[in-house]
Amino acid sequence: MSTNPPHHHHPAPGSATAIVVAAGSGVRLGAVRSGRPVPKALVEVGGRPLVAHAVEGLLAAGVPDVVVAVPDEHRGEFAALLPAEVTLVAGGATRTASVRNALAHCVAGDGPVLVHDAARPFTPAAVVTRVLAALAAGARAVVPVLPVVDTTVEVDGDRVVTEVARDALRRVQTPQGFDRATLLAAYAAVTDEQAYTDDASVVRAQGVVVHTVAGDELAAKITVPHDLVQAEHRLAAR
Repeated sequence: MSTNPPHHHHPAPGSATAIVVAAGSGVRLGAVRSGRPVPKALVEVGGRPLVAHAVEGLLAAGVPDVVVAVPDEHRGEFAALLPAEVTLVAGGATRTASVRNALAHCVAGDGPVLVHDAARPFTPAAVVTRVLAALAAGARAVVPVLPVVDTTVEVDGDRVVTEVARDALRRVQTPQGFDRATLLAAYAAVTDEQAYTDDASVVRAQGVVVHTVAGDELAAKITVPHDLVQAEHRLAAR
């Protein structure tokens, strides 16, 4: 059983820590159990919860230290299905709060920190490796990205205002990687109420340059029921 130790755990010097954000509600996925929404990270693909796929992917990619931010009332369920070496912390009302709670367990080490969405269960190990390599080469913040292939427009209500040039646009994925001190300092400077959608936005707000590496279509985020169907197909194809 995973527990939430009262002390800060101490990863090996220089080793990476991954924070998995798994505190979301899953309302848009429509998963319900006994009349109540199932936490998104506990929704199953291929008979296993999203969070289990995501955590095992990080461990398989060689990240030794994983901290998972979970809905506190479901902590027992998460503990029962995740490897014993994983640390569980209570998630917050916002993504920012959840990552902050997890970062409180990352103050001891000096290696890089990855922040990953539990809703990206099939992120290939190669993406994790590329992020870590860019950090090792000196970047303080790194995000995996993909090009935008659709024609992209800006709208006002249901009317097209202008077409946006795609060349400079990218879709941002996770895991996002950071120099540990940089990420800790950035979170110290923001409040939990500030609505940052990802961690690169938090560090960019402090003037940190964010670098990019190639993402992967397999790292797609699961948000709506159709995404689950596609993920099942991808899993079956493997």
